[in-house]
Amino acid sequence: MKTTEWILAQLESEAPRTRRALERVPEGRDDWKPHKKSMPLGRLAMLVATMPTWINLVVDRDELDIAPKTGSNVDQKPLRTRAELVQALDKGAAEARTVLRKTTDDHLKKPWRLLVGGKVVSEEPREVVLRDTMMHLSHHRGQLTVYLRLNGAPVPSIYGPTADDMQFA
Repeated sequence: MKTTEWILAQLESEAPRTRRALERVPEGRDDWKPHKKSMPLGRLAMLVATMPTWINLVVDRDELDIAPKTGSNVDQKPLRTRAELVQALDKGAAEARTVLRKTTDDHLKKPWRLLVGGKVVSEEPREVVLRDTMMHLSHHRGQLTVYLRLNGAPVPSIYGPTADDMQFA
């Protein structure tokens, strides 16, 4: 299987799982966090919803500076509702599918760099960064399911049944 096909297959299996979690995010709790060092619920949900857009960044750009010296170049409107979160996920996944279908395995072997304030903190082949991006999505989605539980929201089935998933009871 080609790398592009593998990543696309991962996206196809992870997007619906992620959608189920986002559909359960409690509204009006954006500032809630389980610990003072934790990410707020609204920020975490938005991160999970928009992570498929990272695929486009990795494929289409040679690098990304997450803290450019000139200030942030990201103007991202907060996603406040479940509908907005799901819409962002669906849009990002659709765009990622398109970019993955247009790229080649040779291109994915080329290096990609992550910078902070102009300093390179990571440089790896795009295929490695994309693999790690899919793992990163799973990680943050897992965090989100804990936040759901702690807020009394039902936790959906991700890789198997949960205590809240009645279809498996």
